[in-house]
Amino acid sequence: MRRPRWEIEGRAWPNREASSFVQAAGLRWHIQRMGQGPELLLIHGTGAATHSWRGLAPLLARHFTILAPDLPGHGFTDPLPGHRLSLPGMAQALGGLLAKLEFSPTIAVGHSAGAAILARMCIDRLIEPQTLVSLNGAFLPFRGVPGHLFMPLAKLLVINPLAPRVFSWTADSRAVERLIRNTGSVPDKAAIDLYGRLIRCPGHVSAALGMMANWDLHPLVRDLRRLEPQLVLVAGAKDSAVPPEQAARVRDLVPAATVEVLPGLGHLAHEERPDLISRLVEQLALADAP
Repeated sequence: MRRPRWEIEGRAWPNREASSFVQAAGLRWHIQRMGQGPELLLIHGTGAATHSWRGLAPLLARHFTILAPDLPGHGFTDPLPGHRLSLPGMAQALGGLLAKLEFSPTIAVGHSAGAAILARMCIDRLIEPQTLVSLNGAFLPFRGVPGHLFMPLAKLLVINPLAPRVFSWTADSRAVERLIRNTGSVPDKAAIDLYGRLIRCPGHVSAALGMMANWDLHPLVRDLRRLEPQLVLVAGAKDSAVPPEQAARVRDLVPAATVEVLPGLGHLAHEERPDLISRLVEQLALADAP
């Protein structure tokens, strides 16, 4: 199943000069490193890649040493076997990458499912940051009927080898734009192009579907009370993928957490307004400084 190729889909990739490839945890990873200062880890969400940080990473690199990997099976990183596409499996794989790179983040920033991966890593002591910033974090299982339908549907799509190919074949620019707008965000031309490059590769789509099919958030919800870093829940007010009300529910589970609501922004708030997110992270770092 065709995967994104660095020499084709990666041509003119955002922040390409910061890219490199490294072997760790049995995978060949695509990573981006830039900047100087305290170490800061960026983890994207399901179906995305390092391009999601194209505006934010250079801003943060003015004050931090940034590490941003493509998740397994996403972008230009090798896929994991299907049974390891779970939340703990992803966390362990990333832990292996960080150990290889000797990277110990002071701040960890995750978008959507990436925030859940970082929370799992913190709870399992794979990383020990002072602050975890969740950007529209997907910590909670679906409620009601969607919760009963979503996981079985994702598993059926993974079992059917034609599903990723059909999805990729139909992903023209208008379909990609609709997909992003359905999350409450307004994409620019760069977002439509970059997400389109990935979605038109069935291997990337297959990894995203496999990740969703193996996603069980109930153990994470049970363990959130053991989360030690300062948790900052940033929520786009217009996010229709992870509604901002979820941030309030997570705060009930982690009483010391704080919530920051961003008016007018959707699920990809960090892509729409990277300047706002950069200022927020810098303020958090200053507040934590001795």
